Amino acid sequence: MSVQGITSLIDDLHARRVLLLCHVNADPDAVCAAYALSRLLTRLRPEVTVEVAAPQGPSRLSERILETLPMELTAQPRIEDADLIVLLDTNTTQQLGEWAERVKASPSPIVVIDHHAGHPETERLATLSVADEGASSTCEIVHRLFKEAETGLEEAEARALFLGLAFDTKHFAAAGSGAFKTVAELVDAGVNAEEALSLLSLPMDPSERVARLKACQRAEVKRIGEWVTAFSHVSAYQASAARALIGLGAHVAVVAGRKGEDLQVSLRSSRDFHEKTGLHLGRDVAKPLGEYLHGTGGGHATAAGVNGVGDPKEALERCFGLLRSGLQ
Repeated sequence: MSVQGITSLIDDLHARRVLLLCHVNADPDAVCAAYALSRLLTRLRPEVTVEVAAPQGPSRLSERILETLPMELTAQPRIEDADLIVLLDTNTTQQLGEWAERVKASPSPIVVIDHHAGHPETERLATLSVADEGASSTCEIVHRLFKEAETGLEEAEARALFLGLAFDTKHFAAAGSGAFKTVAELVDAGVNAEEALSLLSLPMDPSERVARLKACQRAEVKRIGEWVTAFSHVSAYQASAARALIGLGAHVAVVAGRKGEDLQVSLRSSRDFHEKTGLHLGRDVAKPLGEYLHGTGGGHATAAGVNGVGDPKEALERCFGLLRSGLQ
């Protein structure tokens, strides 16, 4: 890892303002990683002001977690004034929404801390990349930075990292051995696991329930050999709808939706589909689909997303073609 690389950049720049940026609608992994990293940098370089922001704010679940952490997100960050910019859990600049062009235009160095498959544009922009696709979450990577710096964790920092890791591993259902080792160390640092996990439970919003049901009602089921795929469209909650289709039995679910001129596509697959086929949704499907839709795409092996422009039906047809080609 490279906490020394980050602090060296701060020292070389004589930096006074460091800006940590999460992705649009920042999830608990992004928000909690940003909180813990802000605390680590403040401890290592007390003279530096660390600011945290997320375009369009945090997700509803992240808002609940932020109520328990001594950190506020900046609504309108001064991107142009930052001496150093750090992107957390964000592997494409398009995930920064309306701030993307301002970040790309900034002369300041950019550090990327992420656990998704790398994106060429982001890799070109980054002065330093602290990335590991094998990590369960960005919080797991930030925890390694604490260890590298030989800096102990305060209880709030450990709890934040625990929550982000738990969220991104679906309450540890998708956790690897590294994640469980991290969890053990976080519990040793003072985390009450049962109490912390209760923060990750929110009653489902009625509109999300309707979106899930509509996605199921509209789903087109297609077979590709032994694999059952489902394609649908809703105007919101595409990721939740895709998860619902997987829960109902699909091996792969793709849900598209348009918000204004923007097209969003969420892709999910079952773990056994990935293990048996080797198909990586982020690299093999979302990335080329994003390019086709004049946008960007990426993500994990079993969970990915695309932002672009175009017709949802056409996007779903293209996605089916990519899946079929990848399985031949």
